[in-house]
Amino acid sequence: MGKKYDVTALGELLIDFTSSGLSEQGNPLFEANPGGAPCNVLAMLNRLGKKTNFIGKVGEDQFGKTLKSTLEELGIGTENLLLDPKVHTTLALVHTFEDGDRDFSFYRKPGADMMLEASEVQESQIAESRIFHFGTLSLTDEPVRSATIQALEYAGKHGVTVTFDPNLRPPLWDSLEEAKEQIWFGLSKCSAVKMSEEELEFITGETDLDKGVEAVRARYDIPLICITMGKGGSRAYYRQLAVSCPGFIQKNTIETTGAGDTFCAGMLNFILDHGFADFTEENLKEMLTFANAAASIVTTRKGALRVMPEREEVEALIASGRGE
Repeated sequence: MGKKYDVTALGELLIDFTSSGLSEQGNPLFEANPGGAPCNVLAMLNRLGKKTNFIGKVGEDQFGKTLKSTLEELGIGTENLLLDPKVHTTLALVHTFEDGDRDFSFYRKPGADMMLEASEVQESQIAESRIFHFGTLSLTDEPVRSATIQALEYAGKHGVTVTFDPNLRPPLWDSLEEAKEQIWFGLSKCSAVKMSEEELEFITGETDLDKGVEAVRARYDIPLICITMGKGGSRAYYRQLAVSCPGFIQKNTIETTGAGDTFCAGMLNFILDHGFADFTEENLKEMLTFANAAASIVTTRKGALRVMPEREEVEALIASGRGE
């Protein structure tokens, strides 16, 4: 009998306030976009026809209620999404630079996503999933760190595949040493990881991707490691294979919010469709090409969670062989 969910993710669900021009008085305007890396991943997977589910906590405020209804509208399971009556929903102000890159300011001391407790994680939600996915924002503070560890224990108990995205946000950590320690913890638990080249360098000190991946594998034998390089595309490491794929450059890129999450969803979707059984170079190239194309489309849109591309859009971009 099949599992109820293809992917269950645990972590942050928040509001990304993104720049939206100036008011008549010349004041900056911001748009309240639903966001948070784990749910961005789930939203893209839903677009690809997968069944997804989210475990987390938001505030019992207007933002929290909006986020819950957004997930329901997108078809993401919310049975284990809790509303905190005391702590507000986490907010992030996203400042976008001219090249589309961004800088974050978080309102999270504390934020509701940090308040999820181990006892609130429903074992059945993990057991009924093919993949459990998480990042490091749920490892920055207690009690959500213990909740994440509890979820990982349930995943191990029920033989659920674990995937990981460090998603490093330096302002949210008390120290970068602690961030490094928790990324290594995440790597110790997963069968597949999506990391940016900056995150790989951060934990290994290596600027050369091959050497960085070698350093990771020296500690943990992770079957699939995908490294994203922004406009430079991406690379996948599987057993003895290392396959690179160029990115799709879009002339109308406006911001990179959600690009890594969209890529990550492409990786997870491929694992769901193929398992880990003997990937060939062609398999990996197909996975990276699709993930790169999907990520590039998201950079042309504001926000991420509500604007994930359809499979047909991604395939059309791949067929064109270039950005628009």
